[in-house]
Amino acid sequence: MRCLFLAPLKPPDHPVPSGERTMARLFMKLLDTLGYQVDLASTLRSYAATPAPERWAALHAEAALEVERLAREAETAPVAMVFAYHVYYKAPDLIGPALARRLGVPYVVAEASRAPKRADGPFARGHSLAEQAIDTARLVLAPTVHDREVLDRLKPAGQLVADLKPFLDLAEWPKAGAPRASSGRRLITVAMMRTGDKLASYLQLAQALARIEELGWMLSIVGDGPARPEIEAAFARFGGRVSFLGAVTGRPALGRLYATADLFVWPGVNEAFGAVYLEAQAHGLPCLAGGYGGIADTMRVGETGLLTPAGDIGAYAGALAGLLDDEPRRAAMAAAAARFIATERTLTIAAEHAARALRTAGIPVPGDHA
Repeated sequence: MRCLFLAPLKPPDHPVPSGERTMARLFMKLLDTLGYQVDLASTLRSYAATPAPERWAALHAEAALEVERLAREAETAPVAMVFAYHVYYKAPDLIGPALARRLGVPYVVAEASRAPKRADGPFARGHSLAEQAIDTARLVLAPTVHDREVLDRLKPAGQLVADLKPFLDLAEWPKAGAPRASSGRRLITVAMMRTGDKLASYLQLAQALARIEELGWMLSIVGDGPARPEIEAAFARFGGRVSFLGAVTGRPALGRLYATADLFVWPGVNEAFGAVYLEAQAHGLPCLAGGYGGIADTMRVGETGLLTPAGDIGAYAGALAGLLDDEPRRAAMAAAAARFIATERTLTIAAEHAARALRTAGIPVPGDHA
């Protein structure tokens, strides 16, 4: 069975690493695990960081050409399903719904976000297009409670909304689950260095660390990007206690860095959920984050990680100081984190949940009728 895959926000072959690219690739792996022949149908991006009404006509024209191309190809290579990852008001899917209708096959969306407050204002057109796409889906796979509440409330008749919590492929991480020795003072964060929310997270982390400067912590920062000068300036007061390691894209190399740390720290300003929290926990790292978006769905709060109120620097610093001073608690959280990922958030387990949802929605899964 052939599945056409779309990622209107950021295609999985995009050259710039990010959590978005990571999850798109993981969903392609998940579908492959289920037995589908997964083809990246198009690399057309509809993402608009800021409102751009003049772009829509050109994007619609490009999308229409893609629909025609893919429909012609399907005449010789039939399609069972059109699957889109991450559809929302800044990145509506302009191809999937029309293509699924044209081919007479189901349309499925993973990580769809409805934002009623965007129905008016500068993002109104993007919101309308995203809503049309989401309404078309027979099945919506929701990674977070935050998204699911609105998806359930606004779903059209006949649409199934099912949970599919964030997951990772442990086969990509050879150091995951390995025994570790803890000194309790080695912190790590992993994030791109971009303006906006990423920069805001880095600044919050620097502010929190300044409040507990007397504690004997060391911080490794993995990441790079255009905001690096501002981020380096924010951490300059700490001197050699902060190491800037640059971008590390290889899983084995990044896994070794996770494995030599004791705590993962990242406030996560406006994160949808954050794949890095899963990666850190897989390597036995408790996580400390702010209470943004769906971050709570990446951990067992209080058991494998802690959340503090979004934007509360004092609370974040206090929670970090508490973890640094409580080695038994850190050790218990570390063991629980690795166990949580290995028993609940693997690719195999996610595939089982996805297969169940697809069957419930009446969508055939390869091998069901073999």
